[in-house]
Amino acid sequence: MIHSQNSSFEVEGMERHEIEIFLTLAEELHFGRTAERTGVSQSRVSQTIAKLERRIGVKLFARTSRQVALTAIGQQLRGGIEPAHRRIQEEIAKATAAGRGITGVLRVGFSGSFTSNLILQAADGFSARHPGIELHIQQVQISDPYASLRAGDVDLQVTELPIDEPDLTVGPVLISQPRALLLPAGHSFARHASISVEDLAEMTLLTVGGAVPDHWREHHFPRRTPTGRPIPQGQAILYWEDVLSLVLAGKGVCPVSAAGERYYMQPGLAFVPFRDAPPIEYALVWPSARGTAKVRAFARSAHEFTRSLGGPERVLDTL
Repeated sequence: MIHSQNSSFEVEGMERHEIEIFLTLAEELHFGRTAERTGVSQSRVSQTIAKLERRIGVKLFARTSRQVALTAIGQQLRGGIEPAHRRIQEEIAKATAAGRGITGVLRVGFSGSFTSNLILQAADGFSARHPGIELHIQQVQISDPYASLRAGDVDLQVTELPIDEPDLTVGPVLISQPRALLLPAGHSFARHASISVEDLAEMTLLTVGGAVPDHWREHHFPRRTPTGRPIPQGQAILYWEDVLSLVLAGKGVCPVSAAGERYYMQPGLAFVPFRDAPPIEYALVWPSARGTAKVRAFARSAHEFTRSLGGPERVLDTL
């Protein structure tokens, strides 16, 4: 029973589609957007609300040619049924997820701060859709990028391409960013508007040590320029955090995503874009033998999230 000061009424037998249309209109306050979200015609929305108002005996929405607003009774009805409807939807989602094997713990790895930011935001949407999943987000070591996957410490991770590993499945590209060079602010090339890959022959290039595949290292930390000039090789790093301190100390330069300037810029550092280097692309990757329903569900959800932001080239502009 729902009471008001001037009347009392009982809401009996509200069907699921009536509840969803009412709650959607209460949120959108727009008949057209409500029709789009609920997948029915705008006239169907109007008819459903009119039917509810006749059944209850009071207006739920105040309508003018310019706006739609909840009445006091409409607000009261929304407050009464929305929490219960949300709980029902959550339980349905849990049951559906359990039936598909999308339950338990899912561990997702990342390599840097901006990929962490992306994964954390994508995880919010995934958790809302699959409340039965407990997500763990953790960093993976850049010098042994696939060790955590193969050891089972993470179920999937976002990693820089290229990846050519027979036992790993590569998902769609989530991020694609221009390449830049991180160098000391006092370096002669720090004052340039852009640089060429050929310019690396005149610098000391930090590289990555450990169990990094040769094709990956050559793609990101080449030994020669496109014309064949040797590139001096500096210290091999094991952790991304080492890059910042080594560059600040003048020990070398390092190719990075241009988005890194937003996350790592500090006094003493400069980011100069390459004008002729390919972008750095990041994708989700997981062991092919463990491509479970929850792993694939997260990959789909993350891909949908990046598309909603405009695609791989636009993701970091909106985070």
